[in-house]
Amino acid sequence: MKGYMYILRCSDGSYYTGSTNDLERRLWQHQNGEGASYTRKRLPVELVYYEEYERIDEVFYREKQVQGWSKKKKEALINGCYEDLPALAKKIWKNDCSNIKNKFSYWLIKYYQQGYLRYNSITGS
Repeated sequence: MKGYMYILRCSDGSYYTGSTNDLERRLWQHQNGEGASYTRKRLPVELVYYEEYERIDEVFYREKQVQGWSKKKKEALINGCYEDLPALAKKIWKNDCSNIKNKFSYWLIKYYQQGYLRYNSITGS
């Protein structure tokens, strides 16, 4: 069974990601307040992107994937900026530890300074 993953732009500028097997009917439902409660509160909505799949399980998988994306990443997809998608997938830490390795090193040093670790227990020597 054919299906669609779609993205709507709501009146407040937010995005709604959904899936259906009848895109035209589902868009009509959203526009007429019969869609999801999220879109009912943000009418009117506009279809800005969709993808078509042959299998409904692929549609559901893609819907859940895109629902977890940031607004910037969804906008890159909508605008066809596919080369930007990998960079937008990376988590940006808001503190002095820019990645997991730095966080791990930070805590190792902190434990060492507090006397919980000895140097040879870290290096194995």
